[in-house]
Amino acid sequence: MIERTLAAAAVLIACEGSHPSTPARSAYDPEPTVIAGAFPPDRSPDGNSVILQAPRGLIVIDTGRHPAHQDKLLAFARQVGAPIAAIINTHWHLDHTGGNAELRAVYPGAEIIATRAVDGALVGFLPKGRAQGQTLIASGKATPQQIEDIRLDRAAVDDTRNLLPTRPIAQSDAVYIAGRRLDLHVAPFAATEADLWIYDAATKTVIAGDLVVSEVPFFDSGCPAGLRAALGEIAAAPFVRLIPGHGEPMTRDAFARWRAAFDALLDCAASPSEVATCVAGWRTGAAAFIAAGDSARIDEYTTYYVTEILRSPAAHERFCHPLRAE
Repeated sequence: MIERTLAAAAVLIACEGSHPSTPARSAYDPEPTVIAGAFPPDRSPDGNSVILQAPRGLIVIDTGRHPAHQDKLLAFARQVGAPIAAIINTHWHLDHTGGNAELRAVYPGAEIIATRAVDGALVGFLPKGRAQGQTLIASGKATPQQIEDIRLDRAAVDDTRNLLPTRPIAQSDAVYIAGRRLDLHVAPFAATEADLWIYDAATKTVIAGDLVVSEVPFFDSGCPAGLRAALGEIAAAPFVRLIPGHGEPMTRDAFARWRAAFDALLDCAASPSEVATCVAGWRTGAAAFIAAGDSARIDEYTTYYVTEILRSPAAHERFCHPLRAE
């Protein structure tokens, strides 16, 4: 479902930096619209997408993986009668970038705004994942849902034109996108080699991407120290609402509780404590963010991350430095 995070009246916004060939809309709703992602147990996830209306069209932040998710984004554009002018990718994970091509097939003028971290992923992490997917299909053990997801990911990786930024962001700055001012912050060596998180001063909203994942932090390509630093920078922003990469929007207090659980998990993993102790600590500290009935699955994820990444010098070496061919 299309969920509005807050209701607000339409307002006038100045359009500095807008593309001159696109007429500016005189009024629009400034509040973000969240197209909720999914984290099902039987297939790959979709990240949350956030749509911001701007004087010269829509800004879509992250585009999901599955066609059903992208259909919701396109339906919203039709509903409000505005083109998608820009796509911001918070990071290169395919559950956040896999829909770039589908959206640009309908709106070919939409620019892609992202860091250049995808360059390293395209020569290391993503080809390795593709090979693993092909091996799973060849084994005959893949479910139909897994086969569909593997093929979607393969198509996205092959279509590099729609993964690479047309407007690369190298450093934190305030920018105008489709006439709307946003503060783009680069977080180095966090969920990926370089993530973007967005602060929208007009609505006091942080859009965090996978720097914040409600049920369990995703460390699949993450550098723990960089993630911790990025969360500290987010905490310093004067936001009242935070939209994570997966999960429901958070108040400032909720984010503080989630961050405390995150810090406790990293501290436990760095200690001599048993893995089970760290897993139980996350389950308790993050209880408010774990869906009912999902504790066992989240325990499995947390166990994997503690043993294979948080306590792995090789993982730290891999993900706390620029990615390279493997």
